[in-house]
Amino acid sequence: MAYVLIDGDIVAYRAAASYEGGHSGDPYEKADQITQGILDDCSFYADVDAHHMFMSGTTNFRKAIAKTKVYKGNRKQAKPESLSSVKTYLVDKYDGEFSVDQEADDLIGIYATMYGPADSIIASIDKDMLQIPAYHYNIVSGKFQRVTDNEGTKFFYTQLLTGDTADNIPGVQGIGPKKADKILEGLEDEYEMYEACLNAYQGDLEFLTENAQLLWLRREEGQMWQPPVKLEDF
Repeated sequence: MAYVLIDGDIVAYRAAASYEGGHSGDPYEKADQITQGILDDCSFYADVDAHHMFMSGTTNFRKAIAKTKVYKGNRKQAKPESLSSVKTYLVDKYDGEFSVDQEADDLIGIYATMYGPADSIIASIDKDMLQIPAYHYNIVSGKFQRVTDNEGTKFFYTQLLTGDTADNIPGVQGIGPKKADKILEGLEDEYEMYEACLNAYQGDLEFLTENAQLLWLRREEGQMWQPPVKLEDF
């Protein structure tokens, strides 16, 4: 049994963009083609029980959290003209849902946690999803990979160190993927990863928390990232 959780933002954008600039064709047909390809590929690897299509709505809690830089403030490219209508089409046809005060990514994280990592296939190309324990299907490459709890946690703390330029989230100045790997090398416990990151942030918990809450994908409704608690403190 598997549940395919589709990043509809990616599907809609790719479908709408394919017919921009005078190109003839039907973006809705392209959206169907992409979606059906996802479901066919996932069905080849697993017994698919159901699927859900998730779209980002117009409101997002991250906009109020971002103080250091405007969240996604570096995105200047105009959106495809038919994007909004393609999103609505996909939601209506494929058991879809628009997010409210959060992103489609958060809804995917919530549903993947509800169904469990062994029964969830996340269909996207967004690397941010790799913090979520589940099976992951890359819409473009067609590749599958499994992300474990530990791998997802380590990916999140790696992003916390490096930042995310696509979303205009700064990390620690001078730390790229290689330095982040070195800082987190050999660490298995989440609290140890957190401490290593806090040390890299030179103890600036406020800045770290801002970035972490921007990067963290929810696993339950209304969830906000908070620093982990050391196990012996329970």
